[in-house]
Amino acid sequence: MKSLLKYKGIHPGIVLERELEKRSLKKRPFAISIGESAQAINNITKGKRKIPVALALKIEKELDLEEGSIVVLQSYYDIKFEKDKMKETPKLSILRRSLFWDTDITKIDWNRQHKAVINRIFERGNDDEKNETIRFYGKRKVETALKSMTTQPMRLQRKSQ
Repeated sequence: MKSLLKYKGIHPGIVLERELEKRSLKKRPFAISIGESAQAINNITKGKRKIPVALALKIEKELDLEEGSIVVLQSYYDIKFEKDKMKETPKLSILRRSLFWDTDITKIDWNRQHKAVINRIFERGNDDEKNETIRFYGKRKVETALKSMTTQPMRLQRKSQ
């Protein structure tokens, strides 16, 4: 169990996929061996589906893992998922989605990626968006992020004569 705790917060399906690869087991034959559909196991290993307790027990028995280890991983993942949903975000009604055209705005980690977010809003945002950024992060954090910019916004260069 202790060795699995390093995977705390990671979807247990990803851990299952690594375990199957480590043992050179293919998903379809493994699914058949535990009486589960290959599609269900594939969805689990892709992180698209939770692992119910009954299935976790079958997987643990087949892979000779400590009983309850996958259930614990699923619980840790569920806790992380719920905490992530509760994280405070800026008022998304003020920020235009077009500012974040290259990503899903609902999946941005606003704290971990604060420098990139602040820089993008101050490069391309309007006054309301800039004010919301200052409200959310605070003036000091915004100023620090803007001072630490590694690249400057694009500017047109005058042609040399």
